[in-house]
Amino acid sequence: MTYSTNEMMTVAAARRLKNGSVCFVGIGLPSKAANLARLTSSPDVVLIYESGPIGAKPTVLPLSIGDGELAETADTVVPTGEIFRYWLQGGRIDVGFLGAAQVDRFGNINTTVVGDYHQPKVRLPGAGGAPEIAGSAKSVLIILKQSARSFVDKLDFITSVGHGEGGDSRKRLGLPGAGPVGIITDLCIMEPEAGSNEFVVTALHPGVTREQVIAATGWAIRFAEQVEHTAEPTDIELAALRDLEARTAAAHGQAPGEA
Repeated sequence: MTYSTNEMMTVAAARRLKNGSVCFVGIGLPSKAANLARLTSSPDVVLIYESGPIGAKPTVLPLSIGDGELAETADTVVPTGEIFRYWLQGGRIDVGFLGAAQVDRFGNINTTVVGDYHQPKVRLPGAGGAPEIAGSAKSVLIILKQSARSFVDKLDFITSVGHGEGGDSRKRLGLPGAGPVGIITDLCIMEPEAGSNEFVVTALHPGVTREQVIAATGWAIRFAEQVEHTAEPTDIELAALRDLEARTAAAHGQAPGEA
């Protein structure tokens, strides 16, 4: 099958979720990738959303954390306070799966404003539970499309801390967990370099060149000594993803490409 760069990104992100892991899921791209993982390589992944569903198994992608599909398909639903205090801050979340509007070389995330905080060019949706997820989950995965506007040298606002200023900054801030361990884009996969915790390219998606990645990054991106090539999506992965998107589009009255 032929596939799009967005499909490659979603499949590559889904593959990062280990079967049986407990995943705190953000809405949007993280939710799409996490549910694709549940439908393919990781059928026993436990998906948690901040509104309280534990073990959610939605047949269509939720529009928001308050989507009834999440509660109706979950193993159980608990108060939001319990999700954060007992599950997240209690160290019971293996992976936090987040999106971003902007990200920097140390995996810090901005979802608050573009431009000056008091007179922003764009007012973004805001933090939600992302700062707590980024701070307390055992590890964090970030998924977003890559461009020089989204991969910036300096964030306009730090909404969620990744590796702070790099090195042992996260440890000095007193944040538990490993922090961001992967950034998955429509061009490549990045991982934090040992010691510096600066994100470097460790894998290129099929057909993508280093020059494309450099042009789509707002800092002087570096490449690992050994850069791998992401395996192409399988027919099974693509079929599962497209079926999920088609069901979602039909349920929400969208055109097929909008799901």
